[in-house]
Amino acid sequence: MPTDDELRRAVTTFFQPHPWHGVDIGARAPDVVTAFIEVVPTDAVKYEIDKTSGLLRVDRPQKYSNICPTPYGMVPRTYCGERVAAYASQKAGRDVHGDGDPLDICVLTTAHVTGNVLMSAVPIGGLRMLDNGEADDKIVAVLEGDAAYGGMRDIADAPDALIDRLRHYFLTYKQDPDGGPAPCEITHVYGRDEAHEVIRRSQADYDASYGHLTDQLVRFLRGRS
Repeated sequence: MPTDDELRRAVTTFFQPHPWHGVDIGARAPDVVTAFIEVVPTDAVKYEIDKTSGLLRVDRPQKYSNICPTPYGMVPRTYCGERVAAYASQKAGRDVHGDGDPLDICVLTTAHVTGNVLMSAVPIGGLRMLDNGEADDKIVAVLEGDAAYGGMRDIADAPDALIDRLRHYFLTYKQDPDGGPAPCEITHVYGRDEAHEVIRRSQADYDASYGHLTDQLVRFLRGRS
């Protein structure tokens, strides 16, 4: 009779895993995390993972001049729920709710990459972003081993101009020139330690909301055996 871990491994061996639920964040998290890349700087549309199927879908075309300056995606098996929201509320000094999505991540690299790939990323900080009052943190990381950025260990090591480009992108990527106030606000640019805390909280939020799924899968497989 196979063990529970053997059943889980069998499923991920013979079936393509869901990028959010079926891919591991990595044994070294939060120091090094897996990043699933959805958007790269050459994309003229914003792709986003479809939560049901795990496929990439077109979220919206980039109608204006907004181009994401780095590969951008999400961290598997994370969720921005009450624990992430509580931390954002504490730091921002206001009532904040989680956005109910996986944790977003931007990866600094000199490498040319495509979307729909996994990368090992070293978090160095983040942007505390509020989107219509919801916590929507953007973890900033470097590609592990990158020739130019791989030695960075804190966001203070990154060029100010590059962080400003990231801030400008996220502050304007949903703004209509005639649409009134922008829905997005960045309250803080924070360093490595806070990024680690956000990641840990997002893992705890994921476990609270979705941790039961693998147990249900194992029980289902045992019932079929």
